[in-house]
This record gives sequence, structure tokens and C-alpha cells, in this order.
Amino acid sequence: MNLSDLLPEILSIAEVAGREIMAVYQSDFAVTQKDDQSPLTQADLRAHHAIVGALQALTPDIPCLSEESAEIDYAVRGAWPRYWLIDPLDGTKEFVKRNGDFTVNIALIDRHQAVLGVVHAPVTGDSYAGQRDAGAHVIRNGQRTAIQTRPTPATPALLVSKSHRDAALDAFLAHAPAHEQVSRGSSLKFCMVAEGCADFYPRTGPTSEWDTAAAQCVVEAAGGQVLRLPDWQPLRYNEKASLLNPGFVVIGDPAYGWRGRLQAV
Repeated sequence: MNLSDLLPEILSIAEVAGREIMAVYQSDFAVTQKDDQSPLTQADLRAHHAIVGALQALTPDIPCLSEESAEIDYAVRGAWPRYWLIDPLDGTKEFVKRNGDFTVNIALIDRHQAVLGVVHAPVTGDSYAGQRDAGAHVIRNGQRTAIQTRPTPATPALLVSKSHRDAALDAFLAHAPAHEQVSRGSSLKFCMVAEGCADFYPRTGPTSEWDTAAAQCVVEAAGGQVLRLPDWQPLRYNEKASLLNPGFVVIGDPAYGWRGRLQAV
């Protein structure tokens, strides 16, 4: 399986899903609640069907796990050596608020690691792509540009979620060196780190594996790290029955020594 050959196809699939999302975004859409009280719209479902249908046609031998079809027993999916991990609409709360901070996330997981990832932002049309050992790119206004994380400046930019800030995060940030805070929604926070626009993103609240996989691949391909808390080891996938992630941090500059600096304050 040649990942470089797959990548343009995945970018195209994400863009198709983005058009499905925008068709709903520009209408008077309804919002329902899932069992966990998170919002669900027709945009989530239309994007889900577009992505899964296209992936099954493109790679019929690789199973799909999507946020909108996650009822697959771990006894089954735990045996998968590789699979597609999909969030058809990451940032549904931002979608409902109509602030533009939502994305389409598609990742290929191989032996518990994200090896190919695409994040597409339907409102701007920007796409971020990462391939293990082959770098990361942003596709903006039809131009493909290599991206990489930046060395940490004297006053680093720390990212916080628009919709998921909690007391645990405030306690975590109290131990951070002097910094500026930037609020952003969805996996665009990862992409800002990957593109060298921000430096650190700590997440203490709950996320699911489909929320992070594609963007983790982009960050790592751009030279950064995504490490779980509390042990600061790489975030991995499909190793347990629960699809919830632990807390984690996204680091642009591994040489900065974030762990030691946080402990020193």
C-alpha cells in the first residue's frame, strides 16, 4: 500500500465531505442530541456517508471506524492491523454556533499509530495533510506548501478550546511559563501547531480517538509531538475497549522541554 498514492484520494474525499457539510451549514438545519448529549446534525451524517462510501470503494480491504458508526465491539476492531478512523464533522458545537471552526478528519491507523492524516476545513477550503516520514503540507487556495512546527518563542502561544475549557485545564495552565492564550475550535488547534502558528495545546477534558488521529499525524509529520498524560508517551489508537483518549498535550518544539518547564513552575 503506497501512502503517497492514497493521499490525493483522501484529500479529495475530505473535500467532498466538506461540500456536503456546507450544503447543510448554509440552510436552516435541525440539531438533535446523541445519547451522550453531544449535538448531531444532518451535516455529520451526510459527511459520514460520503466518506465511508468512498473509502470502502477505494480500499475495500480496510475497515472504517467513524464517530457516526462506532458501535463495533473491541473483540472485532482490536484485531484490525489497520483501519480508517474518521470524524466526519469535528467541532459540531462550532458548526451549530456558525463560527467556522470545524473540520473533516480522516486518518489511517496502522498498528496503533496514525500514518496518514487529512484535516479539511470546509469554510476556508484549507486542507492539512500529514504522512509518516514524508512531511506535512497545507493546501490553501490551490497551492500546496510544506509546513513545519516552529522553535518556541520567548512568549509561547498556548491553545485552548472554544467550547471545552474546564477547571483541570486552568490548573494545568497555572503551571505553564508566561504565555499568550489563543482560543480555537476543533482539530484546527493541532493544525496551528503544525503550521508554526502556535506552540502548545494541552487538553485535559474528554476527547475520542477520532477527534485526534488525523491531526496528530499532521503534527508529527510537521516535527511536533502529541503525548498522552500523565506519562508523556505518544498517543496511540485501538489499544483498549474504550474509544476515549486520556488527557494529552500537543507540542510544536520538542526541544523546548515542556514537561520540565511545567514541573518547575
